[in-house]
Amino acid sequence: MKAMNTVFPPLFVSHGSPMIALEPGETGAFLRRLGQALDAGWGRPRAVLAISAHTTARQAVLLGTDRHEAVYDFGGFPPALSALRYDAPGDRALAEQLGETLSLPVFDHGGLDHGIWTALRYLYPDADVPVIPLTLTPHATPEQLIALGEKLQALSREGVLVLGTGSITHNLRLLTRSAITGTAAGDGVPEMPESAAFRTWFAERSAEKDWAALADYRAQAPHAVRMHPTDEHLLPWYVAAGAGGRDEAPVRLHDGVTFGALGMDAYAFGAQAPAVVKALG
Repeated sequence: MKAMNTVFPPLFVSHGSPMIALEPGETGAFLRRLGQALDAGWGRPRAVLAISAHTTARQAVLLGTDRHEAVYDFGGFPPALSALRYDAPGDRALAEQLGETLSLPVFDHGGLDHGIWTALRYLYPDADVPVIPLTLTPHATPEQLIALGEKLQALSREGVLVLGTGSITHNLRLLTRSAITGTAAGDGVPEMPESAAFRTWFAERSAEKDWAALADYRAQAPHAVRMHPTDEHLLPWYVAAGAGGRDEAPVRLHDGVTFGALGMDAYAFGAQAPAVVKALG
């Protein structure tokens, strides 16, 4: 099918546990449909600019290289997980161009952390789209990360998909307790009320374009500190949101949870967000 639009909607997806690569569950199925919807409505992006909770630095840095391999930045999982591969091209020239445009350093360094490759293996399973990681500055405020994202707005019009990846809620101590009584994939474990309250608040504030509340989520959102003892898994949301701009409301595309407290929500941003909802059907 011929693509109808080439202005890519910035996205945030929750990758959850690395086991999503072996046990896709509802979120993996959603990511497959999302990739197909993007292909049908927008075609293949020129590149994916990926911001993950797991590739961090003291300042924002672009990783420009010719080739990436999956990085197995986890332990204690079945050997089959580390046997999976996701070898994707980079785009050194585009990274250098973006570095000049955005006044960001470019490091000749490759590798895709599990937050990036586990999501991309469902969005683009053939690993045929160039990837340029942008490091997350985990000590930056949400407002600072929205401002960084705003510098990326032009990329969507140039065929680049801005993709933030983390988890809408993330407290591993809660997950460990839930996983003991749950299934291997975390399905069937009732969601904690605190998790549901946080995810609902976030979706409602997004729909209202309440940027001030969203940026101040640690003080205003219910159970914010319990759901995010540290907030690196939520911070990529703000970069992707900034890339979509503040004029449009963030749209929740997927509403899900595993292990009772690991939120798997996904969002689209900018003027194209409603079109993503329509494309997903």
